[in-house]
Amino acid sequence: MTDQPTTPPPGPQNPYFSYPAPQGPPPEGPPAAGTTMTAPLPVQRRPRRAGLAAAVLATAVVVGGAAGVGGAAAWSAFDDSSASNAGSPGTRATSQVVDTPDSPAPDGSVEAVAAKVLPSVVKINVAGAQGAGSGSGIILSSDGEILTNNHVAEIAGDGGTMSVSFNDGSTAKAEILGTDPLTDTAVIKAQGVSGLTPATIGKSSDLEVGESVVAIGSPFGLDSTVTSGIVSALNRPVDVGSDGAGNSTTYPAIQTDAAINPGNSGGALVDLDGNVVGINSSIRTASSSETEAGSIGLGFAIPMDEVMPIVDQMSKGETPTHARLGISVSPVADQSGALVSQGAEVQEVSDGSTAANAGLAKGDIITKVDDQLITDADSLVATIRSYRPGDEVTVTYTHDGDTKTATLELDSDADTSNS
Repeated sequence: MTDQPTTPPPGPQNPYFSYPAPQGPPPEGPPAAGTTMTAPLPVQRRPRRAGLAAAVLATAVVVGGAAGVGGAAAWSAFDDSSASNAGSPGTRATSQVVDTPDSPAPDGSVEAVAAKVLPSVVKINVAGAQGAGSGSGIILSSDGEILTNNHVAEIAGDGGTMSVSFNDGSTAKAEILGTDPLTDTAVIKAQGVSGLTPATIGKSSDLEVGESVVAIGSPFGLDSTVTSGIVSALNRPVDVGSDGAGNSTTYPAIQTDAAINPGNSGGALVDLDGNVVGINSSIRTASSSETEAGSIGLGFAIPMDEVMPIVDQMSKGETPTHARLGISVSPVADQSGALVSQGAEVQEVSDGSTAANAGLAKGDIITKVDDQLITDADSLVATIRSYRPGDEVTVTYTHDGDTKTATLELDSDADTSNS
């Protein structure tokens, strides 16, 4: 029994990375003025068909170019009289050419971070039965181990192909070493390479809300792209689907307003010391429409602290394991189905599980794990996923209206994991 909502989470969604563009002309022009977006804000990890992505990019370039030329022409026309009267009669001023030496980037600047981290981030090209596209990855070893998202690597499964493009322009074929759908991570290996620059892994637990961060990856296939922003929130429960066994892919994400777009998946989120603190993985958009998907400042990264033990298992060829309570839960609702309070309501307890041994029962409402408040079922799953099998936690819950606590040792899904 895995820790997941009784009501199955949304079915598997397609990978959220960039697809190659079909041939064809760009759109005729920008959307009609006055269009109002009314769609909800879904968590988006869907693949972006490159025909649409390229069309949007092409439109932006064309409109931007036209606006630039038109703007310059208008400025010249309106300012013609003042320009003709500038200066004294018979004098003419011209632009000066100066020699501005390239000064070193100051420590802690985005420029310094980019210089340090760009050699450690790659573009990953994948093709398989599900289609073809590209994502990003983080170099873990000098001989080619690379960390990325499972939803990037899985496209190359079952006879597909995968290659890696490095920051210096070189490329290499790659193969999958291990995947973990429950944390949406994977480790691949570039073939026949050496002397690569491994990334420095930082501690995501040291992050603070408001701290500056930098995202590096290949949005829409544009490799070596750098964007910056801040940490908008921490421990944000993000549910991006489920694996083949119905276990939800839910993790306690780092939320950031650094621009993250299709193709950034698997890339690095780093602090201003250039240490990787997260794996860029998903975004939220203003619309579920394929033509509107894009960054609106709500990006989510998988924190490194939680996944590094799993990354180590995959690198060794082992099956990843995860902590579990041995219960299924749902949001707290009344008989009409309306949510009435925060917490996760226990729906089923597995015999012999750590939850059963601690006395938890159907109908109990879990409100806290250690010091982490539990707001709903996804919050509980994400919180438990941040621990490892064998960790000891204190669970606060209500039973028949009374508040109780139980200290227990988390189980492992080693015997049931399908990842």
